[in-house]
Amino acid sequence: MTIADPRTARRRAGFVPAAPTTGRLRPLGLDEVHITGGFWAQRQSVNHRHTLAHIGHWLEREGWLPNFDRAAAGSLPEGRRGREFSDSEVYKYLEALAWEIGRTGDDALEATFRAAVDRVARAQEPDGYLNTNFGRPGQAPRWSDLEWGHELYCLGHLFQAAVARGRTRPDADDGLLAVACRAADLVCAVFGPDGVQGVCGHPEIEVGLAELARLTGEPRYLRQAELFVARRGTGTLRPIEWGQQYFQDDVPVRRATVLRGHAVRANYLAAGAVDVAVDTGDEELLAALATQWDNTVARRTYITGGQGSHHQDEAFGEDWVLPPDRAYSETCAAIASIMFSWRLSLARGDTRYGDLIERTLYNVVATSPSAGGTAFYYANTLHQRTPGTVPDPDTASLRAESSLRAPWFGVSCCPPNVARTFASLDALVATADPQGVQLHQFATCEIRTRLDSGEVVALDVETDYPRSGSVRVTARRDAVDPWTLSIRVPAWADGARLVVHDAAGDASTESAAPGWVTVRRAFRAGDVVELVLPMRPRLTHPDPRIDAVRGSVAVERGPEVCCLESVDLDRASHGTVTDVADVRIDTAAGVDDQDGRPLVRLVAAPGAGRDRPWPYAERPLEPAPSVSFDVPLIPYHEWAERGPSTMRVWLPVATPPVTADTTDDQGSAQS
Repeated sequence: MTIADPRTARRRAGFVPAAPTTGRLRPLGLDEVHITGGFWAQRQSVNHRHTLAHIGHWLEREGWLPNFDRAAAGSLPEGRRGREFSDSEVYKYLEALAWEIGRTGDDALEATFRAAVDRVARAQEPDGYLNTNFGRPGQAPRWSDLEWGHELYCLGHLFQAAVARGRTRPDADDGLLAVACRAADLVCAVFGPDGVQGVCGHPEIEVGLAELARLTGEPRYLRQAELFVARRGTGTLRPIEWGQQYFQDDVPVRRATVLRGHAVRANYLAAGAVDVAVDTGDEELLAALATQWDNTVARRTYITGGQGSHHQDEAFGEDWVLPPDRAYSETCAAIASIMFSWRLSLARGDTRYGDLIERTLYNVVATSPSAGGTAFYYANTLHQRTPGTVPDPDTASLRAESSLRAPWFGVSCCPPNVARTFASLDALVATADPQGVQLHQFATCEIRTRLDSGEVVALDVETDYPRSGSVRVTARRDAVDPWTLSIRVPAWADGARLVVHDAAGDASTESAAPGWVTVRRAFRAGDVVELVLPMRPRLTHPDPRIDAVRGSVAVERGPEVCCLESVDLDRASHGTVTDVADVRIDTAAGVDDQDGRPLVRLVAAPGAGRDRPWPYAERPLEPAPSVSFDVPLIPYHEWAERGPSTMRVWLPVATPPVTADTTDDQGSAQS
């Protein structure tokens, strides 16, 4: 196999996790977009200063990185620690380090990265096989458990780590790309057209192979990814108690109409299938995946953008089965959903994909890590009925059993997944096409790129979004020829305005409907295009087919879903109501904006029949509303930062309507 010059790949692809060979839009990478301030810069700073070191510490402490040392020393299986897929967490950590080094040039991280790569490389066997859980004396044979073994899944993450390194440091001599290519060559030999006709129980290798093909120019890797996608859904995996749909092995990918089964698996497979469809020109497959996205968003996605409503199998429920208190909404599923949406966005250019990415970033990915970046949610409930238990900071928790953010998990896929997402976040901000530049996500940043025409574009974006709705884009150089700046207007932003200020001081204003709003001109240095988004809080009603939240409303402000936390309820009611189950929202009072925080009127409705021996009656048990008071809501991603609490996103509507005025002139609670 001949590896194409990575420097050529870099010029073609930039510092990006996904680099399709064709499509409507070309992603701008970390070498073209630099987030410099605001909400996401703060998250990236915490990731850089705290999260990466935290992950490295736990990988060492739990023995998952030392597993590679034991493999190299020939001492396995004795002493191996972690689940069968623990190798993948090391690879995601390497990917996060690679993006962060590319973003910051941090020499200390470079040394950490090289040391870890050396340990991984020493464990690789001469024919390219690399796994610490299979294939040695005393271990199960290679490829003997495709349903649960995760061997190919782990390699997919290895390939993505190598791609991150190859794109950000094409001249590096650390050897990671060579390790990945040797492993990929083995996969092609074992699972090729005349080899084992199987697939991995956990999709992921499809994405890794497709991107490795793009980086190296090796067509066999793309063909192998295509084979894995084509085999999926043909029953190659053994049946299990949750059915073949758990593995997405029940229906061929091109015949499926909605995502189903394990939510992370489903989204990783869909992302990899988009890669295959785009790079092979398979329009039928791409159309099928777009339909799956449409139906999944319309029927199987939480208001937060989270996906997966089953705890036992971490899976999608049926249509409209979205219980808030049993929401699994795994952090990794959200990240995989973003991968799927971003690839469709590049292929098709529709702003709906950017809308879901924004919703998922702010309300799931940003919710998982603590403000300090050293504790995480694995699952993201929308309704916490009892105060959580503070986890032991020195003990790995059980996945979704942690009722507060935990430092680590026995299945710790989410922390390194969050880390690699934040480290590569700049690559989700903007794209280019032959006409100009498109702004998908709003962050204070610098954009410097060259269009296909040769036109050099230099833009600075200033915003404190989502606190305010002003997004100012300033041109920093004169254009030779006209080009088009396109800005995504979110679907929720009815009433948005676009203001264009030219360098001479003239200004024009127009309405900006949801979708793309465009400005085409020969920009001059100092020209400013400002998108002004309406940020007043709004009530959101669920589809009546979602039984679990019928009769409830949620409050949103900009891209943020808000929630009621018992800490604020206790304060606002002066201690008379402390349980989020004991209030209803008075929708007739509307929602006020108090310094960027929604303020809602709640009615105390103590739980009727709480002490009854039988929870049913001939007449409604709903209590009559009593005292009302105004309570501030917080962004969902901020919940549980103030200690154990109860919380809910969906608020039951007060019935019958409140008629008595029980507040003072300022709308505060009466004692």
